[in-house]
Amino acid sequence: MSNHPFVPLRHRAVRLLWGAAVISDIGTWVQLIVVGSLVASGTGSAIQTGLVALATFMNVLDSSIANVSIPAISGDLGVSPGQGTWVITSFGVANAISVPLTGWLTQRFGAVRLFTLSILLFVLTSWLCGFAPSLEMLVFFRVLQGLVAGPMIPLSQTLLLSSYPRAKAGMALALWGMTTLVAPVVGPLLGGWITDNISWPWIFYINVPVGLLAAAMTWSIYRHRETPTRKLPIDSVGLTLLVLWVGSLQLMLDKGKELDWFASSQIVTLGLVALVSFAVFVVWELTDKHPVVDLRLFKRRNFSFGALALSVAYALFFGNIVLLPLWLQQWMGYTATSAGMALAPVGILAILMTPLIGKKIAVWDPRRIATLAFLGFALVLWMRSQFTTQTDMVHILVPTFLQGAAMSMFFIPLTTLTLAGIEPARIPSAAGLSNFTRITAGAMGASIATTLWDNRAAMHHAHMTETLVQGQGVFALTLQSLQASGMSTEQALLQINRLIDQQAYTRAADDIFIASACIFLLLIGSIWLTRRPAPHGAAAGTDAGGAH
Repeated sequence: MSNHPFVPLRHRAVRLLWGAAVISDIGTWVQLIVVGSLVASGTGSAIQTGLVALATFMNVLDSSIANVSIPAISGDLGVSPGQGTWVITSFGVANAISVPLTGWLTQRFGAVRLFTLSILLFVLTSWLCGFAPSLEMLVFFRVLQGLVAGPMIPLSQTLLLSSYPRAKAGMALALWGMTTLVAPVVGPLLGGWITDNISWPWIFYINVPVGLLAAAMTWSIYRHRETPTRKLPIDSVGLTLLVLWVGSLQLMLDKGKELDWFASSQIVTLGLVALVSFAVFVVWELTDKHPVVDLRLFKRRNFSFGALALSVAYALFFGNIVLLPLWLQQWMGYTATSAGMALAPVGILAILMTPLIGKKIAVWDPRRIATLAFLGFALVLWMRSQFTTQTDMVHILVPTFLQGAAMSMFFIPLTTLTLAGIEPARIPSAAGLSNFTRITAGAMGASIATTLWDNRAAMHHAHMTETLVQGQGVFALTLQSLQASGMSTEQALLQINRLIDQQAYTRAADDIFIASACIFLLLIGSIWLTRRPAPHGAAAGTDAGGAH
């Protein structure tokens, strides 16, 4: 595979799929503008829709734009790609922790002030991320970025719904949901192009002008619609325990391989802190009058099994979308741009099918739709488990294209099942807790996937080298061939080791793909442990599931 980013475009099928992805993205934005204008006729809400969508787009884009840039970031900062994934997981964990605080912060400061302030702080932390001179500083700024980004998506829904009459709320949420699907498509393409043609800090710098524009216009339009404020007690003990157990667990997962897991006293300490603080957290939240998260929601059958299916599935989904570009760039010779192109077609079917799913979710059984989604993910991952070092761009694009259909049938039905039957007053708490478990699971899924990838690759490498006998068979022929091409003995041995590593990491990726496919199939059972919502019930608002 040539490193030139546009070599794949020589394939007709690639040109068709990638062109369709671009056209689909453009079409979606045209749809957002045209339909938004139609919906907003008589209400003056088109500009508001665009502003909220812009802020949401910036947030969601930042969650996916770094995926294809990890090898470049890692190389520039002098760390391994595995350590580079902390840039992704740190944002996700911090974001998950701050989401449950949105309700308290909104009542304390007001929705408009909090939304505007979140955008401005997001701009500031994005700027700081671009200037980070080391991985430690970059991860620190990404944590801050994740913390300030937490309220943005829930509040974007709140402000958007306030701009429309109740009868048009469904259309408003559908438009909002389209934005969350476009951003993960654009993210890898834009991130890849910026990384290859400018430099990776600019994947963060581009947030600055966009965010400043969104903040200024949001404040000018919404400042007279501020929500009432009041002082409420905050569960400071619960919040501290939440940060402690989630942070300790994520650090243990991120640093486990580097420190040889439980052979390290640091990892043992982190594990014990996570376990003890989690146990105390559960007890405290179940007894506190104003818990930071309402764990009593897990007494509800639909919420328990719905949140379980959503969180585990999202961990698998996010872990694999982080792993795929790493494999393409490290071992298949792809540039960041060409890796982004390989991931782009995922949005075609997702964007086309999501409006239909959102419209029919109140009529169709969401359990059947979610089952189709899990079967789709299992099929996609099985297809990826057949990848070899000779797999071309066309065969990489096909499962990526099909994955879009599974995405469209994933987030909305599972969110609908999870929130079914919950009293309106508890919906914000339930949505916050559901998003917290999902986002946390996604960050941990990325860490687990990359750790298992390295471990399985080491195992495959050992097995393959055991069959090689120096001076004999394939080893001798390969060595002679490389030396005949002008390499020294040392260079030839290094090249042979590189070829073995390529095979080992490809087989390791295949192992993770097939294991993930099997888990998706097993998760179908948890979907059918939920009860079907009333057919006449309103569909849940589109979740920003693909966002993080």
